[in-house]
Amino acid sequence: MTNTSTNPSYQQLPIIDLSAAGRGPQARALLHAQLHSAAHDVGFFQLVGHGVSEAETSALLDVTHRFFALPEADRLALDNVNSPHFRGYTRTGDERTGGSRDWRDQLDIGAERPARVPLPGEPAYWWLQGPNQWPAALPELRTAALGWIDRLSSVAARLLRELLAAIGAPADFYDPVFGERAHPHLKLVRYPGSSGDGADQGVGAHKDYGFLTLLLQDRVGGLQVQRADGLFHDVPPVSGAFVVNLGELLEVATNGYLLATNHRVVSPPGATERFSVPFFYNPRLDARTDPLPFPYATAAPGVTGDPANPLFAEYGRNELKGKLRAHPLVAARHHAELLVPA
Repeated sequence: MTNTSTNPSYQQLPIIDLSAAGRGPQARALLHAQLHSAAHDVGFFQLVGHGVSEAETSALLDVTHRFFALPEADRLALDNVNSPHFRGYTRTGDERTGGSRDWRDQLDIGAERPARVPLPGEPAYWWLQGPNQWPAALPELRTAALGWIDRLSSVAARLLRELLAAIGAPADFYDPVFGERAHPHLKLVRYPGSSGDGADQGVGAHKDYGFLTLLLQDRVGGLQVQRADGLFHDVPPVSGAFVVNLGELLEVATNGYLLATNHRVVSPPGATERFSVPFFYNPRLDARTDPLPFPYATAAPGVTGDPANPLFAEYGRNELKGKLRAHPLVAARHHAELLVPA
């Protein structure tokens, strides 16, 4: 993995203060200039001034630590192999990125809704809607996780509006694809340290499917972002900040003007544990991403081409494609008819 200390300009991501939006026209104009640059040039930034308190983040990290401290039997009772909706606990090494195992375990949580089994002729992505799995031994986790989804959905909605305004687009253009039927996604993640076999893929290089990701990470490093030089560079944690990255839908919506950027996590050394809580701000499963009208559209380079990862206008198709690849055990057990023969 790449050592990043040789390029001082890449030692930190841009730092964006969202609270500037409420401090008058001059402060908001500067915020928009910074957002525009970060989203167009990097696709990643550190977000401060978001209004989420240190007490709130500490409480969530505390319940996350307590979940992973539960006996293994309690965690395996939530095995996502039992969920056709890809919800629940994934054991270390059972998730795949780029075909290789990710050395982490995690709990996947979404909006709490009843299962929707697709009717004949309906898109298969409706399988992604369904109930979560909660640990009986830690009932407060349900309240904390669903509260965090609501809290960060509000932050992400404000941020998306400011970002669209920053590039001269209508701030409310994508409001209709969110609302009460949006499909947010939360992961509680533990990286347990080195795998012991020389592989250091905590999670392999990838882009996120949706609009925005807001990541709460602890003080242990490991996140790396691919920068303009093509190399992966470390993202040192910033106290009180969320690491924000743009998802593929914003790249599609702007024809490549805004960047969805490759990123990965390198496993911490030895037995060092790293905890992180990524929140994915996603629209409705059936939402179609209409092209965004904005004055820089003529400067858009086009969407990044990747034959192995075709992008679809319907959000649900993108997420289902990713889930089938990332969770082969769930896919084989519940969705064999959706798998493409090798």
